[in-house]
Amino acid sequence: MVTSKYNDEIKKMKEYAKENNVPIMQEEGISFLTTFIHKNKIKSILEIGTAIGYSAIIMALQDDSIKITSVERDEKRYLEAVKNIKRFNLEDRVTLIFKDALDLKINDNFDLVFLDAAKGQNINFFNSFSKNLNKNGYIITDNMLFHGYVNKKEEDIKNRNLRGLIRKIKQYHEFLKTNNNYDTEFYNIGDGIAVSKSKI
Repeated sequence: MVTSKYNDEIKKMKEYAKENNVPIMQEEGISFLTTFIHKNKIKSILEIGTAIGYSAIIMALQDDSIKITSVERDEKRYLEAVKNIKRFNLEDRVTLIFKDALDLKINDNFDLVFLDAAKGQNINFFNSFSKNLNKNGYIITDNMLFHGYVNKKEEDIKNRNLRGLIRKIKQYHEFLKTNNNYDTEFYNIGDGIAVSKSKI
């Protein structure tokens, strides 16, 4: 479990993220995720989108038997994550991979796949890494509401690139709802979370 001895280091990570405009999971979201890990006895996690290692570290601190593989394509963020993993002495349980996840082939299986990378690629991530799930495994996706934009009318979103991204997130919503191999529940927690449980 996360204990008070880590509070200062976690606070430093949050401050770095804020100062450097690195998106990290909101408090409500990370609380939901850690509770989910305990409740479902998750021991192995594949994370797509390390950023600076914040969520990987919080997840790893929940239980000494949890092992995480986390993938990041941005070099600056990856190197910061490497430093953070070392600061928490988690090198033996958190494996970082510097690569574009869509170019990656992983052979291991996991209890949980956590998608928190490029939101417009979620369908591709889901299709690529669902094959790495253990039987009855879960896929959790963050940022399903994307700062509230998903619930706005398209014409109210002035930025064309943002409109395109929101369209892709909405397509991912539909993809999850109509995927017969998974039961998906949507939670209005943090920035919006989807939990997809494999039926096969």
